[in-house]
Amino acid sequence: MRAADLSFAPADFLRLTETAGLTGNWAWVFASDRQTWSPGLHRLLGLDPLQVPPSYALLVDLVHPDDRLHLASAADLMQGYALPEREVRVVRPDGTLRLLTMRTELHMSPEGRPLAAAGLVLDVTDSAALLRLRRADLRRQSAWFAAARMLFVPVGLDGRFRFPPETARFAGRPIEEINADPFADVVPWERAAFRDSIARRDVGGVFQAAPLIHHRNRDPERYRVLSVPVRDERGCLVERNGLVYPAALAVPVAVAGLRAGLEQAVEGHHLRAARALLDWSMTNLAEASGLSLSTVRRLEENAEGQGARSRHKAIAALRQAGIRFVLLDDGEVAVARA
Repeated sequence: MRAADLSFAPADFLRLTETAGLTGNWAWVFASDRQTWSPGLHRLLGLDPLQVPPSYALLVDLVHPDDRLHLASAADLMQGYALPEREVRVVRPDGTLRLLTMRTELHMSPEGRPLAAAGLVLDVTDSAALLRLRRADLRRQSAWFAAARMLFVPVGLDGRFRFPPETARFAGRPIEEINADPFADVVPWERAAFRDSIARRDVGGVFQAAPLIHHRNRDPERYRVLSVPVRDERGCLVERNGLVYPAALAVPVAVAGLRAGLEQAVEGHHLRAARALLDWSMTNLAEASGLSLSTVRRLEENAEGQGARSRHKAIAALRQAGIRFVLLDDGEVAVARA
């Protein structure tokens, strides 16, 4: 597996590999000189995020001297020049050597002026660990399907669907055909309307539908399709995570990638409503979630990015106190107290 392969991996798998310390990412906005590193990058490099601030220059310095020519310098990036994906050795502060693949992308203005750079880093020192994680992820998805005919379907920013292998056995046609035309199993009299609803959806919003699907050798059955956008910590859209399950199931299983996208739909007014139901002040929420008061205030003012970890911490604290965030059929979020 290479860093380029991760560009097409589901966000849920990326989070799994980052938690295991195998991947990380970074970003640098040139005008403000704002640099960010994911927690996974700090772990991968053996650095303490509380002690070491993000710095592309530091990242280059950690690369083995013989491999530094394979990376663009900080000055190169600011001038709009980045080398393709490279495999380099990195020497951690404790002296251990890791083999990494690093992929860098530049973001340019319409006039061709470099605005920012971002990178994805993958530890390939132990490729067997990556393979074990991928197999565990596939086993988990197979268990969802076996238990309730529930399919977790990521959709890339290019609009391409990535149905799991179980879909082919259930639908009775090759997975390549299903990914190429995911609408073919919708009954003919609903197919055009369903396809149009997908095309008209708000790319940054939650989408729901309930098409009638006719798989081979099975009677037509109503399925529920739930699709949510997933953003990274910088607020950039990563992909859409979808769940397809029989409409007879009242509530879908809480899939990690899906839960993350749904929680990102919770806005400031939802948090204020939740506090009101609990008769909490912002200070109460800050103490319960382990966040600062200023962070809670930014969340309630929608000043924090949609993918900010602080949002998930606040929601977890509210859930622990008995608050439920319920997705309605029109994609809006309702707040209730259990």
